[in-house]
Amino acid sequence: MKKSLLTIIAMAALSTTALAADIKPALVYGTGGKFDKSFNEAAAKGAEQYKKETGTDFRDFEPTSDTQGEQAIRNFASKGFSPVVAVSFAWTSAMEKVAKEFPDTKFVIVDSVVNLPNVRSVVYKEQEGSYLVGVMAAMASKSGKVGFIGGMDIPLIRKFACGYAQGAKAANAKIEVLQNMTGTTGAAWNDPVRGGELTKNQIDQGADVVYAAAGATGLGVLQTAADNKKLSIGVDSNQNYLHPGSVLTSMVKRVDLAVYNAYKDAAAGKFTAGIQANGVAEDGVGYALDDNNAKLVTPEMKAAVEKAKADIIAGTVKVHDYMSDKTCPM
Repeated sequence: MKKSLLTIIAMAALSTTALAADIKPALVYGTGGKFDKSFNEAAAKGAEQYKKETGTDFRDFEPTSDTQGEQAIRNFASKGFSPVVAVSFAWTSAMEKVAKEFPDTKFVIVDSVVNLPNVRSVVYKEQEGSYLVGVMAAMASKSGKVGFIGGMDIPLIRKFACGYAQGAKAANAKIEVLQNMTGTTGAAWNDPVRGGELTKNQIDQGADVVYAAAGATGLGVLQTAADNKKLSIGVDSNQNYLHPGSVLTSMVKRVDLAVYNAYKDAAAGKFTAGIQANGVAEDGVGYALDDNNAKLVTPEMKAAVEKAKADIIAGTVKVHDYMSDKTCPM
């Protein structure tokens, strides 16, 4: 009996090992680069966390053009990698093509929706997280003017901008919100010099808090704000540490969990396709508070943001989603 029990345990262990061995994770970043300290880097952290916990390595690729994204997704699938996670709306059409070609491969796309039986689409309610940091920005502003610098001018980034403006107006109805987009191509995600120029222009117009939703371009926003002794707001990853005492907060978007959960679910045989929408209630978006910005956030600011967060979860505050209605009430 003892021998049989030991045999069953050993077989179960072998089965678990075999299941884990079948997982060949791959990750395709957006064009902003893996080490953008923002969106792509958050995805990388999710993959690294899975590797650390399980010992299962992953392969990744940094496209520098739109065509390279499709090539990378197809290349990983053809070599038996699964799940293949692609982080960027830019890979939507590529994912639609490749996922049809490899119906037995599991795919994940972040920031877009692909309705296929082997694709998980992970989207976020960025407007909710942006609303929270907008509340904080308006309360921190002494000039009555705050700014927003977006990356590529697309509805997704307008979604950030609109939520931010709503939050700022909720905290101060008279606040003025300045907005600029960096460009109309993928290069807009990786142009910190231009991000800095746009930030300086907004500062010259009176903005004393500037929120960046622009990938690596945002690094120029945060740097310029610090150089001019103004406040900035980071995005996607917690960027408070980049300029301690200058970054008011960061709108954290848990892209890391999208990647980590995809690999974990696949390894456990629990991978599901379909849409996952993550907002404040799902802890998919939020704001960052740590030692780097603690002195900048007053108890009144924190209380106001926490109340806004609770109201969003309760449904008493509904933040406009620019993606569903391409107007902004602010």
